Amino acid sequence: MLCQAASQMGIKVAILDPLENCPASSVCHEHVIGSFDDGDTVREFAKRCGVLTVEIEHVDAVTLEKLEKQGVVCEPKASTIMIIQDKYRQKEHFSKFGIPLPDFVQVDNLSSIEKAGEMFGYPLMVKSKRLAYDGRGNAVAHNKRELSSVVSSLGGFEHGLYVERWTPFAKELSVIVARSRDGSTVCYPVVQTIHKDNICHVVEAPAEIPEKMKTLATGVAEKAVKSLEGAGVFAVELFLTNDNQVLLNEVAPRPHNSGHQTIEACYTSQYEQHLRAILGFPLGDPSMKAPAAVMYNILGEDEGESGFVLAHQMIGRALNIPGASVHWYAKPEMRKQRKMGHITIVGPSMFSVKARLDKLLQRDNDGLTKVRPRAAIIMGSDSDLPVMKDAKEVLEKFNIPFELTIVSAHRTPQRMYEYALSAKERGLEVIIAGAGGAAHLPGMVASLTTVPVIGVPIWTKSLQGMDSLLSIVQMPKGIPVATVAIGNAENAGLLAVRMLASRDPDLSDRMNKYQQNLEDSVLEKARLLEELGPDDYLKQYMKP
Repeated sequence: MLCQAASQMGIKVAILDPLENCPASSVCHEHVIGSFDDGDTVREFAKRCGVLTVEIEHVDAVTLEKLEKQGVVCEPKASTIMIIQDKYRQKEHFSKFGIPLPDFVQVDNLSSIEKAGEMFGYPLMVKSKRLAYDGRGNAVAHNKRELSSVVSSLGGFEHGLYVERWTPFAKELSVIVARSRDGSTVCYPVVQTIHKDNICHVVEAPAEIPEKMKTLATGVAEKAVKSLEGAGVFAVELFLTNDNQVLLNEVAPRPHNSGHQTIEACYTSQYEQHLRAILGFPLGDPSMKAPAAVMYNILGEDEGESGFVLAHQMIGRALNIPGASVHWYAKPEMRKQRKMGHITIVGPSMFSVKARLDKLLQRDNDGLTKVRPRAAIIMGSDSDLPVMKDAKEVLEKFNIPFELTIVSAHRTPQRMYEYALSAKERGLEVIIAGAGGAAHLPGMVASLTTVPVIGVPIWTKSLQGMDSLLSIVQMPKGIPVATVAIGNAENAGLLAVRMLASRDPDLSDRMNKYQQNLEDSVLEKARLLEELGPDDYLKQYMKP
């Protein structure tokens, strides 16, 4: 994928890989067959390159360090590779920079690991210092009796082990951080990673967490990367704990599985970004060009040919999914749980892309999965419902999932406060608020959320809705509320549809069709009026 991005930028990539038919061999400029952890081979390979970079940590970093001293440009720097290669050393490094981490300690005999168990409690996470990835090199001891077997499964203490306090996390997150040669950095949106058997299975972008948690996660990630040397793309894996802390798990100094969705979902893919960074070009825009995306790893379900058949069946289904893109890695050998490719699905909302993923995976929810609303209709009293039902009917007409409820600014202020604060986190994209009299509901909700609010003034006997209209229109600067005419909830519904359609091509097409139907209707009436004349037209089409 790095070679594919390079080809679009006029950059020639030579690769060093021991496998003759490795995935990149068909798309690179030159393939040198050899081991990337052999010093002599790496030195010879470096003579062909203007810049050396890595897409795996398990390389000969000592040789890279020597090459740097000889003037060879290596990005990221050998010092960073050395730190990342040893996970215990990695933890020590980040700890010195005040980056939040799970508690950890080195163990080198049974006595020390038993002491760690007493100190941290169980379950206890036991890890290999080196050559650990995709769940390999990690094991969990649930009690003191399991310590010996866990140590043996990881190759013994001589293999190099350390332990971490078990982290009860709510979600696993990842942030891709890019840093150029001049030290400038950009961060991609925070994503959630979902693992299966310790292997990344699904990535959801952006992560469905509060904005303050996104800011915290991005800050931790950027601080971690700034403590390392060299340019490139860095993937920072994080834990979001149940008490809303963000802890660093580990860092990968390269393009990463948690950034694959950036190819379709972001203005600059992580692969283009890595090339920009290591070559000293300006960094690209990391923001998402699609509102939501999921990345699904195609993992081997069986060995050999039967595994290939199952994978290609999934690819066939993906070709029927709107917004789906297939990436097949062309690895020559199929093994269970091996990453063979990935499928990215982009769409107008996280609900939409998850529904498409369910279809891809042939998940049968039997209608039990509750549709997450994109819009909300709220009102101060049930007496407003005869007016607000017009907005409901519009949303139903356009098949937009919505919720409808009563939220009074005056009689249930705490409910209003909690409702508005949670609106964005719950996935709402627009709120239609109806209110009569003092009409504080639309403005108060707008002051508590960044979700757009449309106000509907409700007609009242005393001032025929003018008090409601003026109350909603006269909002102070900084608290915008879109306002429709008195009692015109239908227009409020249509305006909500237009807002949603700005990021949803399918909905935009339906709105265009709706407008065309309006035009056709008027033109048809004009034709009939001209043909029949006003008197006959009144008799046939206009009620007295």
